[in-house]
Amino acid sequence: MVMGDLPVEADVLVIGGGPGGYAAAFHAADLGLDVTLVTDESQLGGVCLLRGCIPSKTLLSLAEVMATARTAATHGLRFGEPDIDLAAIREWKEEVIAQLVEGLDHLCTRRGVRRVQGQATLGAVDTVHLHHSRDVQTITFKHAIIATGSRPIPWPDMAFTDRMMDAGRALELVDIPKRLLIIGGGYIGLEMGQVYAALGSQVTLVEITDRLLPAVDADLVKPLARRMQDVFAGIHLETKVTILKPEDTLVHATFAGAGDFSEATYDRVLVAIGRRPNTDKLGLKNAAVEVDEHGYVVVDAQRRTTNERIFAIGDAAGGSLLAHKAMYEGRIAAEVIAGRRAACDVRAIPAVVYTEPQIAWCGLTEQEAQAQQRQVTVARFPWQASGRAVSMGATEGFTKIIVDPDSQRVLGMGIVGRDAEALIAEGVLAVEMGALAQDMALLLHPHPTLSETMGEAAQALLGSATHIMPRQGKTASGCRTMG
Repeated sequence: MVMGDLPVEADVLVIGGGPGGYAAAFHAADLGLDVTLVTDESQLGGVCLLRGCIPSKTLLSLAEVMATARTAATHGLRFGEPDIDLAAIREWKEEVIAQLVEGLDHLCTRRGVRRVQGQATLGAVDTVHLHHSRDVQTITFKHAIIATGSRPIPWPDMAFTDRMMDAGRALELVDIPKRLLIIGGGYIGLEMGQVYAALGSQVTLVEITDRLLPAVDADLVKPLARRMQDVFAGIHLETKVTILKPEDTLVHATFAGAGDFSEATYDRVLVAIGRRPNTDKLGLKNAAVEVDEHGYVVVDAQRRTTNERIFAIGDAAGGSLLAHKAMYEGRIAAEVIAGRRAACDVRAIPAVVYTEPQIAWCGLTEQEAQAQQRQVTVARFPWQASGRAVSMGATEGFTKIIVDPDSQRVLGMGIVGRDAEALIAEGVLAVEMGALAQDMALLLHPHPTLSETMGEAAQALLGSATHIMPRQGKTASGCRTMG
């Protein structure tokens, strides 16, 4: 590497060290390209690893253990109330992050990816300037991949603080507030709410729409919504926060909406109202890279921008703001740059809400089918009829399959319940491989397992599932055609 004021040249310059960025850099290196990765952070991993997906799932795993212990008490196995050592929990979380960061550092070195720390700004169609970099000021590139991710949207006219938290600050676990207000009924609000409720906070959640997780099929959300009524101190739908007034030790909030919930005081507030792309400080106009009205970089199926040298992936390019989508797109961009024929052609991007119970889905949803006025057939298998679910005390869940009514091709799948995060992979494979309902029904699933529920949902759609009664007539039990 040339140091100081002299430029560095790179076949591929990756801007961003999160999952999309390091996946793109590693794959490009595996394909024989000279790769430089620029990140404004001292560690690889981005939001997902350092202050998002990984630390939140680490804490959620502890919340799940406590929930399982409470369930076990009703089955005759009693552990007593947990003794919460907050300092030890923080230490464990940091150990998880450190282990994964170390692994990424090792992979980066072994692959020969050059790392530079600094804030990158495009100065021309093939050049970036680095700010806050001790080593390099300018890098010229043959191709670049923008993987700068996104950031949480703050409350209007307020910055995030330890009292007005974003998810990253909430994951620091400075303390366990007695009263926590969560603004936003999406997956971040629900996941963090479960963590803090498990640790002892009285959690109140407000959501401006008429239900939790408004982008998710309503039937999948219902079992979780019922559980949340027991876990949270209060859930207020169709409710808007009109005033937030932080003080030294408290936050006063005023509300408008259904019911008589109008004013309350909290120790801390978690603002979880969405994210925006980190593209506004990249100097994209200098490189003839276009963005849409929301700031997302405009790309084609190969992730190429309006500058043929530059690609964009992950949250910076919009769509589903998911780490696994960013990693997939990063690999596609690397292959295109290496001269391979590649493009993004995904029919089933899986999504998971890591609450208790979990929710997972992929492919076409019922909401999307209704919006498209597309006729589909939907079959559900209730977990009350699953031997494994009953033995685990997890009967609130169900598995549903969405198929084309004519071809019976699997278009989508939804699961709510224990281990949905792992079970959804079979649905992803079915959709991507163009499987038919009969293919899934004929698969031999091990017994007793939760995976059987996918086969039985398909069997129900075909007219007869072993563990539920078929409905008289043309459609099976739990099965309906909509359109």
